[in-house]
Amino acid sequence: MRISEMQLTKRQLLGGVAAATASMAVYGTAQAQAAAEIPKPDGDVDMAKVMTAGTLPEMALGKADAPVKIVEYMSMTCPHCAHFHNTTFDTIKQKYVDTGKVQFVLREFPFDPRAAAAFMLARCNPQKPEELSTPEQYFPMVAMLFKQQQQWAAADDGRAALLQMSKLAGFTEDSFTKCLTNQKLLDEVNATRERGSKDFGVNATPTFLINGKRYSGDMPVDTMSALIDSLL
Repeated sequence: MRISEMQLTKRQLLGGVAAATASMAVYGTAQAQAAAEIPKPDGDVDMAKVMTAGTLPEMALGKADAPVKIVEYMSMTCPHCAHFHNTTFDTIKQKYVDTGKVQFVLREFPFDPRAAAAFMLARCNPQKPEELSTPEQYFPMVAMLFKQQQQWAAADDGRAALLQMSKLAGFTEDSFTKCLTNQKLLDEVNATRERGSKDFGVNATPTFLINGKRYSGDMPVDTMSALIDSLL
């Protein structure tokens, strides 16, 4: 998914927006055979600069002193991001994050107003939308939205679909609306995307910044495992 020049506004977020449609990647025999190969990076990044927090608090899992640092820039309407989180993320978390080998950071890179709205909802405390969510609230919300991506990202009425999803996380219609009309939060989500693009060369999702290298595209478990193992 390539970056657009779309300006994200409150009006777009609360109104009807174009449905995000894309097909999920299908892995064939050739890809499966090459799954364990270490992918080639498409550039270098200053990892010390990468690990400096931006305008929003970091949403990180794992030990701060873990030897491998992974920062993922993602868009909530990106089908490849959903595929990674639905098929790879939990296994990598169990194998490497929970064992102290990897610190994994998620950062927002929305390509469209609907993705920005989803990120804002993940960042809001459902009971007190004027406050930011904790990691314990953020990660489950992101996981739910990725699992149900087709139900809200491609819906004709994106607002209604996101409201339905949000109610499962404890939002009311009032807290939902207050969250999505928080201009400061929208500006901070946009700033996170702009920083990723300008400072680290992110122009596609998912993009992973791993120990000073940039990798673009979805990774199956075997590929990411091989890459992490090569750094340990």
